[in-house]
Amino acid sequence: MKLKHAAAVALLAMTPALTGCLRYRTRSVMKTRPPAVVYISTLDQLLHQLNARNAALQSMTLYVQIQISTGGSLQGEVKDWHALSGNIIIGSPEQIRVLLVLPVVGSRALDMISDGKSFKMLIPPYNCAITGSDVVTNSAQKGIYSLRPAVILDSMLIRGFSKDDLVSMTQDSRTYPNPKKRKELIDEPDYDIQFLSQPQGQVARSLRVLHVSRANLLPYRQDIYNAEGKVATQALYSNYRKFGNLDFPTKIVIQRPLDELGLTITITKATFNQKLDADQFDLGPIPESFKRQNMDDPVSAATNPCAAHAPQSTH
Repeated sequence: MKLKHAAAVALLAMTPALTGCLRYRTRSVMKTRPPAVVYISTLDQLLHQLNARNAALQSMTLYVQIQISTGGSLQGEVKDWHALSGNIIIGSPEQIRVLLVLPVVGSRALDMISDGKSFKMLIPPYNCAITGSDVVTNSAQKGIYSLRPAVILDSMLIRGFSKDDLVSMTQDSRTYPNPKKRKELIDEPDYDIQFLSQPQGQVARSLRVLHVSRANLLPYRQDIYNAEGKVATQALYSNYRKFGNLDFPTKIVIQRPLDELGLTITITKATFNQKLDADQFDLGPIPESFKRQNMDDPVSAATNPCAAHAPQSTH
């Protein structure tokens, strides 16, 4: 007992010395606060809401401005192309048309359609036509040559939940600057819904992850994975507006990190669920004077007859 008492006395005697050595200093960090409103939802409720929003979109005509960027860390530079305005028309079930026009003159700069299986793109200023399947078959195709209508379609139409899907949900948060206070951050909780493939043996593959804000229960990001488990497409959604009873983002940023391609789509006007005529998804035959590039043909894709006439970047 005497030994224990002596040890305690010695430890107490050392306390002033320790407090003198273990000093600290204070530094400022950005303050965070939660959003004004935080909603609570179950996975079933979120999936039901997702399906309801998806079912409400039968067709859409969007008036847009599109900014294209190519390149990245592998190339050591990023090129920002001149922004173009035009329309994106989406029909049911997999139809899409992207029509962009030249500034001032208003003539067609690019006209692209897809039926969900194959696409056709005309570039009239350069008498050029590009065709191929909606899936990139040659990994060497980068930048603008990796762009497919399905990338835009999958990003703009957040797919619903089917009975064959496997899903799980976790909770996380994101932090972003408070627009009302310069030296303050918003720490916003979210729900992350993971969609999985049907398992092969004991292994299931991640197909996509949907990030839903708990400040409004609307998606703010979607990550779409390829067969190797890498992020093929990341879509960011912001600036939601009400169109009738529908909430829809008016700014969609699409990043394709493996292809070093980025699209920023700003919607200036939109109409939903109007009847679309069949000829809105028909470009007709390719003019005989146009150079042709088949992206599914290795020889044609490698020749790049259209590349020599690619538009110039703003750099």
